[in-house]
Amino acid sequence: MNTIQSIIIAIIEGLTEFLPISSTAHMKIANPLLGVTSNPFTDLFEIVIQLAAILSVVTVYWKRFFDFKKFSFYIKLVVAVVPALIGGVLLKKHIDSALSNLTFIAFVMIGGGVLLLFIDKLFTKNTIQEEEKITYPKAFVIGCFQVLSIVLPGLSRSAATIVGGMSQRLTRKLAAEFSFFLAVPTMVAASAKSFLDVYKEHPEVLVKDNFATLGLGAVVAYIVALLAIRFFIGYLQKHGFKIFGWYRIALGIVVLLLIHFHHI
Repeated sequence: MNTIQSIIIAIIEGLTEFLPISSTAHMKIANPLLGVTSNPFTDLFEIVIQLAAILSVVTVYWKRFFDFKKFSFYIKLVVAVVPALIGGVLLKKHIDSALSNLTFIAFVMIGGGVLLLFIDKLFTKNTIQEEEKITYPKAFVIGCFQVLSIVLPGLSRSAATIVGGMSQRLTRKLAAEFSFFLAVPTMVAASAKSFLDVYKEHPEVLVKDNFATLGLGAVVAYIVALLAIRFFIGYLQKHGFKIFGWYRIALGIVVLLLIHFHHI
């Protein structure tokens, strides 16, 4: 992976992490088009820039994220992240296989897109607007929805957890914000495990030049994500999910055509 490739992939990650269109799918699609091959370093790179993008949440919502007077907020995040930690360990072989299957990812993109076309009409009576009203059972249910995004690459962690939140009567805005908050411990855990796995199995990857590439990608993804997160919240409140549904369907069809004609 050269510098240009790392910057482009980091921009893609930053733009798509908080949108319900699956940043993972976009990176898996972009890699072969850019000539980036899958290997332990590129897998680590994707995890690291996802973490960097998600840390923009801490910047945008730092007052709420570091309000230590509301300790229940942190407990809710722990409750919500537990299903993903368990699912990630138990279903690792399936996840690794699905991540390498672009056809599977494309179909999941299309299926998730169809769902988003109707999601605004499914949840029209959502009244919970404050994080304090998210109960521990509701947080756990949202966490279970996050598992779906892990076992179905291309579904979108953001989309799954936002829909999970809306199923618990959270407003679109609060569901999106809780999804952002939940992403922080989820990706911290994923990044730590990825580093540990690479350290044990492929220590040759952790060299000075690769750390420079990781750092560059992280900075780019973080800056782009700062802009994307502000855009998404504003757009979501005014317009809903439909445009993202149509985008997912169109992209999924394009990917299937590219696969059929052996372009990726």
